[in-house]
Amino acid sequence: METEIRKRKLGNSGLEVSAIGLGCMGMSFSYGPPPDKKEMAILLQKAVDRGITFYDTAEVYGPFTNEELLGEALAPFRNKLVIATKFGFDTSSGISALNSRPEHIKAVAEASLKRLKTDVIDLFYQHRVDPNVPIEDVAGAVQDLIKEGKVKHFGLSEAGVGTIRRAHAVQPLTALQSEYSLWWREPEAEIIPTLEELGIGFVPYSPLGKGFLTGKINESTTFDKTDFRNTVPRLSPENRAANQVFVDILESIAKRKNASSAQIALAWLLAQKPWIVPIPGTTKLHRLEENIGATLVELSAEDLTEIKTAASKIEVQGARYAEGASKLINR
Repeated sequence: METEIRKRKLGNSGLEVSAIGLGCMGMSFSYGPPPDKKEMAILLQKAVDRGITFYDTAEVYGPFTNEELLGEALAPFRNKLVIATKFGFDTSSGISALNSRPEHIKAVAEASLKRLKTDVIDLFYQHRVDPNVPIEDVAGAVQDLIKEGKVKHFGLSEAGVGTIRRAHAVQPLTALQSEYSLWWREPEAEIIPTLEELGIGFVPYSPLGKGFLTGKINESTTFDKTDFRNTVPRLSPENRAANQVFVDILESIAKRKNASSAQIALAWLLAQKPWIVPIPGTTKLHRLEENIGATLVELSAEDLTEIKTAASKIEVQGARYAEGASKLINR
């Protein structure tokens, strides 16, 4: 049986998706040993049953295995779903070098179409801005794919305001995907006003702070040795202890609302703009249901003011990425 989650439109594009999407990266890699593929296929099908219509993957997740998982599991429901994937890395060299040359973008699109078992990519993001390729050339390559009917919508990820404007002038952007949550609010300064002005939707990834804002991680939590969170400065044990105050704010409101901290964190994002669609990832059905439940949590103006006031008094401890990775953002 299918349930109905409220829908949202990503900016002026007319692309309508469930108010919360599903980030699928962790189903194949990044957070410790990959989960069982069959179990993840079942979870994806349950997400469809529960009304999620927006699924986020990328060529580089695995690489390739995440797109293959979605292609297989979502094939029976393909015509009612929006699947987003990403290009921009050179997977052939075994390292994640950037490559957004037009001919590479087109080759990636062909390969992604096959893995996703589809004839069109609903939303095709540049995963990270490539300083060696003018963004106009990137936008032009995606525009060609749109004209050929292989791609419907164009997006960027972790791009700065100048890049967004230049890309949008060539091929209108449907969405920007970047990190945004209660403890990473930098997009509020320039990015969100620019998206509002241009009519571009916003898809926050890591809306739960890589799990931290759920309240289920504390300073004594240990991550598997293959879990990338070991490299995140903000999640070092001493910084987790200092950043616990964010979770405390959420927990105090969650108690009042008969909700969870994760639901308050997601409801807070949904309350910021009607064209924001967070994509929390999970590998567990009860977490998926909890995240969907956030769409039913109503935060009053007083609640939002309380969160904003409390959060503005806290200095987040630790960078959100390790040194090397942080060079790839906000170009």
